[in-house]
Amino acid sequence: MDHRFDVTERFAEGAQFIAGSLRGGSSGRAQDVVDPATGETVYSYELAGTADVDAAVEAARQAFPGWGGATPGERSDTLHRFAAALAEDAADLAYAESLNCGKPIKLSNEFDVPGSIDNAAFFAGAARHLEGKAAGEYSADHTSVIRREPLGVVGSIAPWNYPLQMAAWKVLPAIAAGNTIVLKPAEITPFTSLLFAQAAQRAGLPDGVLNIVSGAGRDAGERLVGHPSVAMTSFTGSTAVGKRVAEIATGTVKRLHLELGGKAPFVVFDDADLEAAVHGAVAGSLINTGQDCTAATRAYVQRPLYDAFVSGVADLMATVRLGDPFDPSTDLGPLISHTQRDRVAGFVDRARGYATVVTGGEAPGGELAKGAYYRPTLIAGAAQDSEIVQSEIFGPVLVVLPFDSDDEGIALANDTPYGLAASAWSRDVYRTGRATREINAGCVWVNDHIPIISEMPHGGAKASGFGKDMSAYSFEEYTQVKHVMYDNTAVVRKDWHRTIFGDRP
Repeated sequence: MDHRFDVTERFAEGAQFIAGSLRGGSSGRAQDVVDPATGETVYSYELAGTADVDAAVEAARQAFPGWGGATPGERSDTLHRFAAALAEDAADLAYAESLNCGKPIKLSNEFDVPGSIDNAAFFAGAARHLEGKAAGEYSADHTSVIRREPLGVVGSIAPWNYPLQMAAWKVLPAIAAGNTIVLKPAEITPFTSLLFAQAAQRAGLPDGVLNIVSGAGRDAGERLVGHPSVAMTSFTGSTAVGKRVAEIATGTVKRLHLELGGKAPFVVFDDADLEAAVHGAVAGSLINTGQDCTAATRAYVQRPLYDAFVSGVADLMATVRLGDPFDPSTDLGPLISHTQRDRVAGFVDRARGYATVVTGGEAPGGELAKGAYYRPTLIAGAAQDSEIVQSEIFGPVLVVLPFDSDDEGIALANDTPYGLAASAWSRDVYRTGRATREINAGCVWVNDHIPIISEMPHGGAKASGFGKDMSAYSFEEYTQVKHVMYDNTAVVRKDWHRTIFGDRP
């Protein structure tokens, strides 16, 4: 069954979702949404302005007492219905994600959409487990209790590479904990965030609990981060923009969660299963056309396997099928835009002066030339301190370097400003155990690269930011821990009062 729909009709009322309804923006500036596979405009809308952000925050503020005061069971029931509503909308969500982002439909159908539905189902259960340390007499005269309370209005900003999953990662833990939220998706990828909000409304989420403002970062984004009624900002995006977000957030001393850039190392020791490592490297570097902050970008291969690894990856990359995102056989879609395609090409072209492009390194011709396509690219012979090794490219590009000792391999893996994700490949449990301990990253996979699950946290270290998405650990971002202490003695004059006035009673 073909689940395509006319996005102009579906979002005819506008690309803002505030207090339970779609509406137009008020910035006075139009935004075209372009299909990156064809270069054609598929939707135009008016961007959110600061007035729209203020309206969304006010709607969230008004909704907070009711939603924050609901029981965990009530919030859980709503989220269970939300997960069911998302499952009903699965085909529409997949279509919208592939149209908006150029993702192969098999990726949307098998990764983005089911992962987001699973997130909703997970947080439906997690909403009932907002627990703290058990009550007890930690002082002989008092009973202490920990309360875990929602913060209030959360202002979140999501990127364009995974619009649906990032909406889920931002919204679900926030509302499961009792907060209300205003989400700003990237202005070029609003579709699935809007569908997500509509599914939530259909599931019975009260109006104002979830609001969407589709606007530019300098206007809507900065207003949201700096808004005095917003208690917390959660941002996913580049490290450079994350620094700006942090600067603005400090003005109102709000809670801050940052998931920023990455440059994930893929460390292959000389006893690794070579075929598995080759397949893992190609899949891990090309997922979402390489537009993934955890994608494998730097392969470090111990010298005995180096030549065979380079040859194997090049051969496998050559079999990857570029094409129409809606063709079920397409493996690799376009980059998000021609601007991003040209940015990636610039990195590769500059690298030709100091390294070897083993395969790829060009945009395809023919029919695909209309889209923002770029061939899978493998680069060898680059120095560790070169741009192609150190900078986040965000495209289908893998750089491979050799190493000799285990010490050297781990040191090279840690030798970037980033620390989001990494993987280690070996049959030796002691080698991989050391790698998981010593590689400084928020996630280290062993003999795999990329899989994520709702029960486990996602977040980085160093310039990759701080805080966690997904899992029960994300509640640390979205709740305030409050200590309540009860006197058990009923004594008017406490012994400790003498330190302030009088003598011991």
